[in-house]
Amino acid sequence: MTATRGLGIDIGGSGIKGGLVDLEMGQLIGDRMRIDTPQPATPDAVSDVVAEILDRFEWDGPVGITLPAVIKKGVAQTAANIDPSWIGTDADALFAKRIGRHVDDVAMLNDADAAGMAEMRFGDPAARHGVVALLTFGTGIGSALFQDGKLVPNTEFGHLEVDGHDAEKKAAASVKDNEGLSYPDWAKRVDRYLTVLENLIWPDLFIVGGGVSRKAEKWVPLLNIRTRVIVASLQNNAGIVGAAAAAAEGIGH
Repeated sequence: MTATRGLGIDIGGSGIKGGLVDLEMGQLIGDRMRIDTPQPATPDAVSDVVAEILDRFEWDGPVGITLPAVIKKGVAQTAANIDPSWIGTDADALFAKRIGRHVDDVAMLNDADAAGMAEMRFGDPAARHGVVALLTFGTGIGSALFQDGKLVPNTEFGHLEVDGHDAEKKAAASVKDNEGLSYPDWAKRVDRYLTVLENLIWPDLFIVGGGVSRKAEKWVPLLNIRTRVIVASLQNNAGIVGAAAAAAEGIGH
């Protein structure tokens, strides 16, 4: 029997968000819960927050969890905007132990990969054809790459070097806020970044997401690149939805 509901938890640099998901509609059931990411965001501190969110929803099924990290076989290989002690941590085993689940009932995946999977399932049908890159603009820049709807996991396009700088250090949404940039000024940086990226991978479509996608009308029309750009339909809930879907489908083990 195909699961119709799931639970996803999306761990970010500033907040940890969780919610129940209708897996037929790709929508949250009721309100999501958000707790500020603990500082420092160590494995133990973050797993405590995950357990708190799980208790709130009284959920006993499989759980999908995202991390802003490269995840290979459940192990974090990098740590973007979370504590460096995550590197080398068996996140699958850590969370399974902390929330009292069998490791097979925990699906671990990169946060941008989860958001992209949600868009493939529930977003614009155009995203399921050709080479498509989803980019989440937040604390950093996350990326997910798809070929005809199939994920190429753990791309790190936010860390491309652009004009001598790590791209996310110049074009993440957090940089806009921290430097007090206007949308037009920030859009110029995003445009430069996307120009470099499109010349490397020649995508058919970019999907832009993250919290700043809620204000897409203020910056997406200012982009001057050849690749078509659309806004993530699930906006900032995409990570939760994608994580829940991955757990229900046994992806991320």
